[in-house]
Amino acid sequence: MKILIVDDEYDILEFLSYNLKKEGYEVFTAQNGIDGLKQAKKIIPDLIILDVMMPEMDGMQLCEQIKSTAKLENAFIIFLTARSEEYSELAGFSSGADDYVTKPISPKLLISRIKAILKRGNGFKDDDVISIEKLLIDKQKHIVKYDDQDIVLARKEFKLLYCLMTMPGKVFTREELITKVWNDAYVGDRTIDVHIRKIREKIGVNYIKTVKGIGYKFNL
Repeated sequence: MKILIVDDEYDILEFLSYNLKKEGYEVFTAQNGIDGLKQAKKIIPDLIILDVMMPEMDGMQLCEQIKSTAKLENAFIIFLTARSEEYSELAGFSSGADDYVTKPISPKLLISRIKAILKRGNGFKDDDVISIEKLLIDKQKHIVKYDDQDIVLARKEFKLLYCLMTMPGKVFTREELITKVWNDAYVGDRTIDVHIRKIREKIGVNYIKTVKGIGYKFNL
């Protein structure tokens, strides 16, 4: 798997490159948006890690350029930035990012999120058992376990959790969730909110993150 890191801080490039190479990834780097775009077109990475604030071309602009380039449209994009403002995160997802991570972050946690995102490229079959950290869901058997303890979910709660877990890190809009879980039936935003709250309460761990103004994602 090829990973491209674009960040104007040399120490960040070195630190991330070292840890990702230890995991067996082929790592490439660039220190500004223009060079990052050139590198991306040359190597066609599976995943790109972007800083937001960079010279020449910022991360948001670069993300949009990547998503509008046909041979790069399938590349996953993670923003790794010190900017934690809500409007910046929303702008990141709107530009086409798959995840938005704020610095500082431990290499172990970042790598777990990278692995979760890259799993999407393989897809999931309906009969798959999905296991993420201590949480397991089995669609065929309609089983949910956390730390080997059974969790009882109602049918819609189960479908909602399964949908989110098939693509960790992906932000599902409310419209997508209504289509996938309620088969386009008319439900209000409040219905989705209530189901998410019940899932959080039953599992006891808040894996599901609210992305204000957009929807929800399964977050590691």
